[in-house]
Amino acid sequence: MEMFYGAMQYREPGVLLWRGFTLQEFANQCFGNKFDNGKGRQMPIHYGSTKHNYFTVASTVGTQIPHAVGAAYALKMEERDACTVTYFGDGGTSTYREPGVLLWRGFTLQEFANQCFGNKFDNGKGRQMPIHYGSTKHNYFTVASTVGTQIPHAVGAAYALKMEERDACTVTYFGDGGTSTGDFHAALNFAAVMEVPVIFICRNNGWAISTPSADQFRSDGIVVRGQAYGVRSIRVDGNDALAMYNAVNEARTMAIGEQKPILIEALTYRAGHHSTSDDSTKYRPGDEIEWWRMAQDPVTRFRKWIEMKGWWSAEAESEFRSSVRKQVLNAIQVAEKVEKPPIKELFTDVYDFPPPNLCEQEASLREAIRRHPQDYPPDFLM
Repeated sequence: MEMFYGAMQYREPGVLLWRGFTLQEFANQCFGNKFDNGKGRQMPIHYGSTKHNYFTVASTVGTQIPHAVGAAYALKMEERDACTVTYFGDGGTSTYREPGVLLWRGFTLQEFANQCFGNKFDNGKGRQMPIHYGSTKHNYFTVASTVGTQIPHAVGAAYALKMEERDACTVTYFGDGGTSTGDFHAALNFAAVMEVPVIFICRNNGWAISTPSADQFRSDGIVVRGQAYGVRSIRVDGNDALAMYNAVNEARTMAIGEQKPILIEALTYRAGHHSTSDDSTKYRPGDEIEWWRMAQDPVTRFRKWIEMKGWWSAEAESEFRSSVRKQVLNAIQVAEKVEKPPIKELFTDVYDFPPPNLCEQEASLREAIRRHPQDYPPDFLM
């Protein structure tokens, strides 16, 4: 026997009626009386019935869609002879892996170190996790660890640039895992509909931590997703620095000149572990990693090209590495000796005038430090 589980909007009462939900049951729900399945806790016309395999309706746009997918996955795991049906309408910037962008724009090694140590010279005043850089001076949004949230931010900023008729565009970076978030889809749709000058750069390295692309989506990579939303899209060899330069350069010209979004899918491979707590050899063969590291490393490929042109040499490489290492170590040593921001900075930069609850929290924290000084660093600035 076939069964269908419904996840609907409030525009499909006919489905419930066909399944046997009576007119009296519809009326009971609308009046929220004691015979209402929702016990009066839902708005009128937000029907639901376990008996009829019908999820309770919600007004929030699109929330029923992932519910239906989750229910369908449960049916599959239980090997049920059933499926789910959902109805919906047409309503509906860098990550922490791009420090090179900031470096190229003039963010110094000392500024990087200051942020990692959260000292008083850190732009974020010590309120961010390490490697979550940001710089107003360099037009660089502060990094967030939450996957995909920077994508709609870039679209919003691009829309502002368009409204101000600025000769500029925004660029946002994300991984293939980021395309599995709702933020990605909402951002691409908004960008396409409003025709904003934004460049989406997706690093498709085949792995979202330990999840391979094949377990994330059935589409042919990311480029077709952009095309589906009406965003001009191109796939590029992400391990070829010159190919990426040419693609991004052309994308910027089109984004600004035509005031339209562009998506670039950079095909690459994560040759290292996701993090220090990750051992990628647990879910992929070591020889595969080694092949990519040896044969396709983008830095090695670019270095060979500039050496072939006579612009670089092994001696220059050795000297440069030694020099940069000394600069980094010096920046770290300086940053770790600088005092932390004063305690008041925990409560600033959100409201023009701090509300009473924040003032109370600040007073409470200061009292805790005064009463228990042994639990706080001795150089803690009050």
